[in-house]
Amino acid sequence: MAFQQPYLHDLTGVFTAPIQVWSDQHGQIRGEGAQGAYCGDDRVLARAVLTVNGHEPEWVSTQLKSTEHVDFIHFIRVPANVADPLVSIIRSRSVDTGRLAETLTFKSVLAEPVTLDVKMELVADALPMDQIKAGLALAAGSVAPEDRRWRWRGQDTSAELTAEGAELAFMGSQVVLSWRIALQPGDAVELGWSLAVSDKGAPMIAAGGQPLRTPSVAGDPRLMRLMTRSISDLNSLRIADRQRPEHAFLAAGAPWHLTMFGRDALMAARMLLPIDAATAAGTLRALAGRQGTDVVPETGEEPGKILREVRRSTFVMGPGGTVISVPPVHYGNIDATPLWIILLHDAWHSGMPEAEVRALLPNLEDALGWMQHYGDSDGDGFLEYGGAFDSKLVDQGWKDTAGSIRWHDGTPAAGPVALAEVQGYAHEAATVGAEMLDHFGRPGSGEWRAFAADLADRFREKFWCTDDAGPYPAIALDADKKPVDSIASNMGHLLGTGLLNAQEKDAVVTRLMDPSMFSGYGIRTLSTTNGGYWPTRYHAGSVWSHDSAWILLGMLKDGFEDEAAKLAGGMLDAAEGFEWRLPELFSGDPADRRWPPVPYPAACRPQAWAAASAVPIAQALRGFNVLG
Repeated sequence: MAFQQPYLHDLTGVFTAPIQVWSDQHGQIRGEGAQGAYCGDDRVLARAVLTVNGHEPEWVSTQLKSTEHVDFIHFIRVPANVADPLVSIIRSRSVDTGRLAETLTFKSVLAEPVTLDVKMELVADALPMDQIKAGLALAAGSVAPEDRRWRWRGQDTSAELTAEGAELAFMGSQVVLSWRIALQPGDAVELGWSLAVSDKGAPMIAAGGQPLRTPSVAGDPRLMRLMTRSISDLNSLRIADRQRPEHAFLAAGAPWHLTMFGRDALMAARMLLPIDAATAAGTLRALAGRQGTDVVPETGEEPGKILREVRRSTFVMGPGGTVISVPPVHYGNIDATPLWIILLHDAWHSGMPEAEVRALLPNLEDALGWMQHYGDSDGDGFLEYGGAFDSKLVDQGWKDTAGSIRWHDGTPAAGPVALAEVQGYAHEAATVGAEMLDHFGRPGSGEWRAFAADLADRFREKFWCTDDAGPYPAIALDADKKPVDSIASNMGHLLGTGLLNAQEKDAVVTRLMDPSMFSGYGIRTLSTTNGGYWPTRYHAGSVWSHDSAWILLGMLKDGFEDEAAKLAGGMLDAAEGFEWRLPELFSGDPADRRWPPVPYPAACRPQAWAAASAVPIAQALRGFNVLG
């Protein structure tokens, strides 16, 4: 059976973690691809198909009211020989943290009453998300209602249907809700059903506390539209670890990643610091609570290491697990640990109380220790990944798909590799870690300043390449410690880390803003001059929203305000083309303002670090001042 991940670009979703619902653009949920209602890592409803008088109504419009509410506008051709749509239906779908609800509002301007037989076909489900993502979900999971109230449960998930005034007809996991209504001229009738869902085994739960507030943004009026949608999306992604429910953070994104992802949560929280410090504090504490304490090769855990991902059970991707199979809690990443240190420092400078920072100093010291004792697996002075967990995740930076690290001719590099951007993170983490150790009276600051200085010297010696246009940093060192000579967006993450001198910063920014890297909408993951470039290749030609936004932060920090404004303007244009919701990634095709950007069809949306990108965009366009 072929592995075929479902596309998402033509679906409509509503979200409030841990609940999400995906339908076609007409509002029908047919169980195809990713369509369905989910709670955590389980699909609980595979179908919800509306018919009136035996036919599906005519769809005319979809109106996304908010991240958690969408209206689908339909008409019924009554009488059949009249073109005017005189009977309308608004199918209004909403979700909250434990419930999916639909209201059907019928209106008529016919001169006489009309009788309508309304049916909603629902199919219960209990399929795990990994099967659906792998394209293996050929039929709904096997569940049966427990009683006439149509209550069922999967392994840990339970759902209960309410449908006032409806007749229920059962057949296995299917139930058909039926209403007969007599719609009077000028009248309106409302019908409805709802599904209450809970998952007592889920490691992540809905977050409490205050949601993010939308800041006022000056300048280009489009910035306010982007910010409003982005904050709404981010609030829909707020979750907490069941083990530590008081610490809210951001799930990585929908549909596949409504859970804890260390790297994603850290990057999103850092981008949000100018408008919100609470998310950073919650993220730091939540991840510190699961910081590694032992060496466990099967999960990649090491003392001091910050994890990659948490699931309820083993997450299998691909038929028979041949693509990837990872344990429920795993640490397969090389970058979350230095990113945790950087976020702690920046949160402190953004107003996190010193007592709260002091409480995390043991975690800081453990994280620094991981960089020294485990992050450098072969003792060459660079952070690289290695060990037993490589068989599960071959690439462990943010570009984590096989083949994402390529030579200039397009040939994939042999790993394990030392990624360029990770050396920048490590340099910044060592530098700011030393600052915090000094300030809070802890030992070791001199050692970490020396680590940072030595790393900068080694990087300068080993990573830099030269072509006809001049010098640039390689994307990585391969397994033989040779610089992988691709021109890629990774170099942009070195900006703002202190690893580069002034001349090197100029060289990096010049490369990034060249048309071979800057599409007009954002920075491509890989240059168009590379033999492996393709505009819709996941990590080798596409534009990732967070990647460009992270580069924006570095540009601003290093004083490249004009280049940052140009990049941010392109990203704002892209956001407009995606109806103000920046996707996880999109095509690296050159910008043509006559048409919207080409979507990457499997991109997640909303995605936390993509939504958080609105803040660096606003900073670069001077929508508000940079804090810190």
